[in-house]
Amino acid sequence: MADLPVSPLAPASFPSLPVIKGARFATAEAGVKYQRRTDVMLAVLDPGSAIAGVFTKSATRSSNVLDCQTKIGIDSDDGAAIIVNSGNSNAFTGRAGDQSVQEICQAVSSVTGLPAERVFTSSTGVIGERLPHDRINAKIDELNANLHTGGMPDAAKAIMTTDTFAKGSAAEIDIDGKTIRIAGIAKGSGMVAPDMATMLVYIFTDAKIARPELQALLSDLTEVTFNAITVDSDTSTSDTLLLAATGASNVDVSSQSGAFKTALHSVMLDLAHQVVRDGEGATKFVEVNVTGAASDADARTHALAIANSPLVKTAIAGEDPNWGRIVMAIGKSGAAADRDLLTIRFGSILVAENGWVADSYTEEDGSAYMKNQELTIGVDLGLGEGASKVWTCDLTHQYITINADYRS
Repeated sequence: MADLPVSPLAPASFPSLPVIKGARFATAEAGVKYQRRTDVMLAVLDPGSAIAGVFTKSATRSSNVLDCQTKIGIDSDDGAAIIVNSGNSNAFTGRAGDQSVQEICQAVSSVTGLPAERVFTSSTGVIGERLPHDRINAKIDELNANLHTGGMPDAAKAIMTTDTFAKGSAAEIDIDGKTIRIAGIAKGSGMVAPDMATMLVYIFTDAKIARPELQALLSDLTEVTFNAITVDSDTSTSDTLLLAATGASNVDVSSQSGAFKTALHSVMLDLAHQVVRDGEGATKFVEVNVTGAASDADARTHALAIANSPLVKTAIAGEDPNWGRIVMAIGKSGAAADRDLLTIRFGSILVAENGWVADSYTEEDGSAYMKNQELTIGVDLGLGEGASKVWTCDLTHQYITINADYRS
């Protein structure tokens, strides 16, 4: 597949990521699918690191995901390793996929000295093709020899598939005069929808926190970040988010979980937004903000109905303020709504209220607003206190081009 132009919604540059003590990274060219580019990354974590994870809920999830799910709840004082390849998802490959995961875990274990049950694997790319794990295993000695603390930016590039830019984010907080650092990388641009929303994410911190508490924080924050984005309503077989806390700062955040949670949320939300900004063929970044619903669950249902509607998304691509399509999406969602209580806004522009177009609204104002790269669609149901925000992008001809040509 030819290289794609960088998304017009991409950040101006890759961010500066702080060194996370206790975590080292390396990349290599294994030729899993791509030639003359890095396609494997290895991260090795010091003993005492806690690891939490959330994964796709797909019924056809990959062998890698199934293996990670069996390991993620195990407490251990051993170090850990995360190895990721791009170009092949190792999904829908049956027992051969399971064998590939076992072979990779054993190879990493043999080279690093870590137990195989502390090796976490991820694969992303084409579904239904056997993973040439021997190509990956042939690079593990090289990867282990090249591990270094500053390798996270290169790791972000190695895990890309149809991404047009590498994704990274970081935050620092001070607790009792000591600095805690958080840094993460992600990949994802298509097959992105909640449960969780193809997407791989790896976040590292030098904070000290027990695994159960780390897992609780991650699960909670995923709902309002990575489970609140959608590019195309399709849920991947391979979605994985791993969060590792090395404890190297010697700052226990258990009693300061509020400050740590806020910082972690900022990194997760930034990475989630970057995934949407790199939506295949995206030219618009869209926030859908639903309030006044009968419940938060109803608000989320309405928000996703709007964000996933091909008619809404194509209208946005064409810069057409077709608010009737938003009315349609609300009506089809199945959640409670009353036509005569509905209010719709484009940004600060009042578009419709009380079951009809607002007297103050003009098509010229709506058209002018839709020319912006970043848009907010606001909906108030007038039924209660329920609220939800989700983020999406438009749907353009380029999305079809990319996905019609993906395997060639």
